[in-house]
Amino acid sequence: MNPEVRVDPVRLEVFKHLYASIAEEMGVVLRKASYSPNIKERRDFSCAIFDERGTMISQAAHIPVHLGSMPLSVRSAISAFTSAFHPEGFRPGDMVILNDPYRGGTHLPDITLIAPVFLQSTGGDENLMGYVASRAHHADVGGIAPGSMSIAREIFQEGIVIPPIKLFDGGQINQSVLDLILSNVRTPQERLGDLWAQVAANQRGVTRFLEIINRYGIHEARLYMQLLLAYSERMTRRLLEAIPDGEYLFEDYLDDDGINLEPVPIRVKITVSGDEAIFDFSGSGKQVQGSLNAVYAITLSAVNYVVRCLVGLDVPNNGGCLAPVKLIAPKGTVVNAEHPAPVAGGNVETSQRIVDVLLGALALACPGRVPAASQGTMNNITIGGWDPDQNNLFTYYETVGGGMGARPTSDGPTAMHSHMTNTLNTPIEALEYAYPLQVVRYEIRRGSGGQGEFNGGDGICRDIKLLADAQVSLISERRHIPPYGLAGGQPGLRGENVLIKGIEEYQLPGKGTFDLKDGDILSIRTPGGGGYGDVEPLA
Repeated sequence: MNPEVRVDPVRLEVFKHLYASIAEEMGVVLRKASYSPNIKERRDFSCAIFDERGTMISQAAHIPVHLGSMPLSVRSAISAFTSAFHPEGFRPGDMVILNDPYRGGTHLPDITLIAPVFLQSTGGDENLMGYVASRAHHADVGGIAPGSMSIAREIFQEGIVIPPIKLFDGGQINQSVLDLILSNVRTPQERLGDLWAQVAANQRGVTRFLEIINRYGIHEARLYMQLLLAYSERMTRRLLEAIPDGEYLFEDYLDDDGINLEPVPIRVKITVSGDEAIFDFSGSGKQVQGSLNAVYAITLSAVNYVVRCLVGLDVPNNGGCLAPVKLIAPKGTVVNAEHPAPVAGGNVETSQRIVDVLLGALALACPGRVPAASQGTMNNITIGGWDPDQNNLFTYYETVGGGMGARPTSDGPTAMHSHMTNTLNTPIEALEYAYPLQVVRYEIRRGSGGQGEFNGGDGICRDIKLLADAQVSLISERRHIPPYGLAGGQPGLRGENVLIKGIEEYQLPGKGTFDLKDGDILSIRTPGGGGYGDVEPLA
């Protein structure tokens, strides 16, 4: 950035909200047009805009685990269509689809659509101004179990893998690509509806992007993209400068990988020097057999999220936030797995533990600013089978909230989705309308938060009765190793998965796939958050 460029702070704020409004409106379109409760009700999607190089300029306040990794998907698409194999590049009306975790994706159910934004000049030339992208979690993309969220041993068992490929080419649908995708999923009509919702969201994003450029001109629109990146970088450097120089180490563990029962270590060393920081995950466990592997994009997302939280100010979450940060994640580890390792749970569970480890290290660097561990899991449930009323297959996916960690000055919030998930619950009415399921209990798990000067938030009890035979997959954590407390606070209560048959209860493991019967009840009892500060002794 030219240091002689004068920044108008008012204009900067205007453009910050203009660009953010594009992503927000894309999200509104996607939610309203989608078919599945997971997207329409839980809002398990994200939208963002990028400059012509693939640097994220702005995002909506959607899913952290999506947004930190989406730039890698955009750059993967740019690389794919500027290679010798695709010399034609992009043109107006193109839209690229992908979900490959090893090309910037997160896990296979998260499908990303990317559209280039072209502005036609008076001479008829097409100027590439940037990209818009949407990512949504689809409730089934094939694989060995309904919902595509089971414990697998290789990525090919988790569902259809989509490399960067044009779903639309010059405005024309590539029907063969669409047919191939829909032929590999259990609920093709629902998938088609959700994909069209993403297409509509991207089209709205392109329209709004061009409106801003036409109103303010190419020069000013591009200038403020760069100024916003510089502003976020400047604020992040200011944060890092306020942290004492030094090395801060922390480790925590995943319960297991769903196949082997040994805990999986995740270790980080944060080195702060001036206005820069290195996040080094050397020493973390090797990639595992089960689906708890995280790809590089996931670990980068977690670092981005934690840094952004500590900044505290309302700065744009864009590529500038990571400019002063270096990430070291050795290949072949659980935080940077190599193909063809399975990754379904790495996106949802390992990402949470990475955040726990990062916050634990930063609690040493910034005492009094970082909360205790939140529940540390998304409590993933997928249920699929034959719906006798609809005479069709169904797949249901949901994550369940829990307790958040106590803060240095207050109790932790209760019954919340935390950290790398930012979704809502599926309302009981929507769930029971869409699926052969009945919610028979949904309440706060009282007393599950860790005790301390300030108590951790309580978890949730959610009991779901099956009204048809179905296959159930669970990927959950903190069933063996509880969420930690800080400054003398006690850990939160561990979660439980329970199968209820009549009056009998059976403990289920944290991860696995089970065949359940009509009338069975699946009870998910989520962890509480850790406490903060010593518990005062009784008088």
